[in-house]
Amino acid sequence: MNKLMGFFELNDLDLPTIPWKEYTGSEFLDKSILWTVRSAVYKGNDLNLPRKIGVSADEAMTFATKLLHTLAQNGIVIYYPYFLANKSGTLEVRNKKTIIEAVNADLWNLVSLSDRDVTIEIDDGVTSFHGDETFLSESEITKIVENVPKIRQSFRNQLIEGHSLLLEWSYAQRSNLQKMPIGNEYLVFYELRTI
Repeated sequence: MNKLMGFFELNDLDLPTIPWKEYTGSEFLDKSILWTVRSAVYKGNDLNLPRKIGVSADEAMTFATKLLHTLAQNGIVIYYPYFLANKSGTLEVRNKKTIIEAVNADLWNLVSLSDRDVTIEIDDGVTSFHGDETFLSESEITKIVENVPKIRQSFRNQLIEGHSLLLEWSYAQRSNLQKMPIGNEYLVFYELRTI
């Protein structure tokens, strides 16, 4: 499953996800908030694709329009309201094991800088921690893990075949134009792929 399919699968899974929409070139984005623009290709390499994160509506629309022409018929451009990540990580769902990796703030701290505050492994009901056991509260762990049965049910065939699913998540807040947090914190999943 590539990034594009992952976006569609997330929508169908009944998980808390980003409210993404496809950009067609006729949209006018709300100027009172910041936006994220990403791309997804139908086939081929879908890693490190062009994106803009946390930009004004004007910059988002300009970038999205150019990206739309660059991709032509090879993919889609999506957009969604920007959010601030307080804690982020990955959730790997295997047939019988679940692994949560978490990092402070943005996921890029884990992916690009290899920072990691904690890894939590749940195997047959036994939970083990590697790193800061207090980084995620019991409630935060529970909110992430309560989504695992839905994921296992939807992808049981891939899991039986030995694949696992990797989801990206954040505990996030909405942002004002100055990138200051507003509103309550919420859990959001924003990428899904089969590995």
